[in-house]
Amino acid sequence: MYNTELPNENELPSSQQLLRSTIIALITGAVLLVTTVLPAEYGIDPTGVGRVLGLKEMGMIKMQLAEEAAKHNAEQAASAAAVVATPEPTPQKSDTTTITLKPNEGVEYKLEMAKGAKAKYEWTSVGGPVNHNLHTDGAGGSHSYSKGTGVERDAGEITAVSDGYHGWFWRNRNSKDVTITLKTSGDYKSIKRM
Repeated sequence: MYNTELPNENELPSSQQLLRSTIIALITGAVLLVTTVLPAEYGIDPTGVGRVLGLKEMGMIKMQLAEEAAKHNAEQAASAAAVVATPEPTPQKSDTTTITLKPNEGVEYKLEMAKGAKAKYEWTSVGGPVNHNLHTDGAGGSHSYSKGTGVERDAGEITAVSDGYHGWFWRNRNSKDVTITLKTSGDYKSIKRM
């Protein structure tokens, strides 16, 4: 290691220089907060810079998705309170469901399943992509299997983590109608619109 000599007092910044640097740092932080952080995170754009940079739209989408999730969770909590019976496992079943969503409309379809039951699914949207959340809000608590924004198709298999209803919430964020075709097969009792 090298030993360096301590700087003398003339080489250190003065109190005025430190104060000026602190004020510049505070002003820079405030400008960044107002021009980038607020528009990108909360859709709040008092200066208009966030709109120019495309950050305001990103923040608005985040806030909209958060509001939709909160509304959806509240609706699910209300409907979960009404679910009392435990479904029995059923033999293989298959269905094809077609749903048309108007612009900004959302809909939810779920399979009634027993814990551990499996169901395969495939869905496609025609007319544009949709936002989706494959989840359950049953007596065993909330669980999200998958979710996405701006998706035109999805396929896979659900293994029910609890007794209850497991399924999809879709939202059409396009300016025209979108048709979703859902194909399901497996160990579930029924499929229904929630």
